[in-house]
Amino acid sequence: MNFLFYITKQYSIPVIEPIVKFLETENKTTISFFISEKVNNVFPTIWNNYPIYRNFKEIKNNNFDFVIVPGIYVDFRLNGIKVQIFHGLGIEKESHYNIKHFFDVYLTSGPYVTNKFITLREKYKYFLVKETGWSKIDHILNYSKENLKERYNIPKNKNIILYAPTFSNKMESASEIIPNLSKLIHKNELWLVKLHELANKQLIGRLDKINNIKIIDDYDITPYLHISDIMISDISSVVYEFMVLDKPVITYKINQRTDKGINCKNINELRPAIERSYKFPDEYRKKRQRHLQEINPYLDGKISENIIKYLITIKNNDLLPEKRKPINIIRKMKILYHSKVK
Repeated sequence: MNFLFYITKQYSIPVIEPIVKFLETENKTTISFFISEKVNNVFPTIWNNYPIYRNFKEIKNNNFDFVIVPGIYVDFRLNGIKVQIFHGLGIEKESHYNIKHFFDVYLTSGPYVTNKFITLREKYKYFLVKETGWSKIDHILNYSKENLKERYNIPKNKNIILYAPTFSNKMESASEIIPNLSKLIHKNELWLVKLHELANKQLIGRLDKINNIKIIDDYDITPYLHISDIMISDISSVVYEFMVLDKPVITYKINQRTDKGINCKNINELRPAIERSYKFPDEYRKKRQRHLQEINPYLDGKISENIIKYLITIKNNDLLPEKRKPINIIRKMKILYHSKVK
């Protein structure tokens, strides 16, 4: 089987990493990558021995069994069954369920998402839906924790709080929390701040003037999930990644699944919430577990294996529906416009 990974965002690398690892143990499989300029800057050198394509001209004559995509777009001109594996667990965002008519298969993370996509499949009828779990969870659970603080220059004598907000204008918390960080941070703490690549640049500038902060600009947040004692966020899907490690989360002004941790309604509630999380880290454990059962219940480290086995089953048994995708002219034109080769 011939697998192409289509990667346009840096943070998609840890999403595909465990799938690549599993494929490397399989016989009779080939691996290739299609990467954007942004990804090229951080592309893992351990994958340099595989074919790497950077524009359609380089790849147009190749045939693939599967094109695996941790994103919402893929070049429709590529040959192969196009598989959406998602770039995150953003189950509260409407965009998570936006069918753009590029994909033949949607691999969902858990029952909550699966049920929504089954309804969409019944409407459109041309794609398959299979619940496998989200592949990055394998990466998080299997990540080496040995000497993590030393490797990332994190002091051992401080409590570590990870603040990782979303960038959405309607749901972001950074514009309220960042101006108040100097009042929130205690001397015995180090705050790791991981802002989205589209975050407000002025807010980023304000962080330089605050003590006990380390700005995280790595594309992979996974080591910092393991290092941190508490996470503070809003509607960002990284909250669910942190919950996989069974540690307390604090959310800010969210209106869905508000009981997965302490949900603060204003800035004055944040510091008491932090102290409470230190004192009672297991307070919301059962509720965290209940939410994960709906969103991503697969915590055995075998999601990537399940993904590949299912895809091979599709190919070997010709399971794709006969109905074709919609013509989708406008979105296809956008793909051509943004492609290096028109």
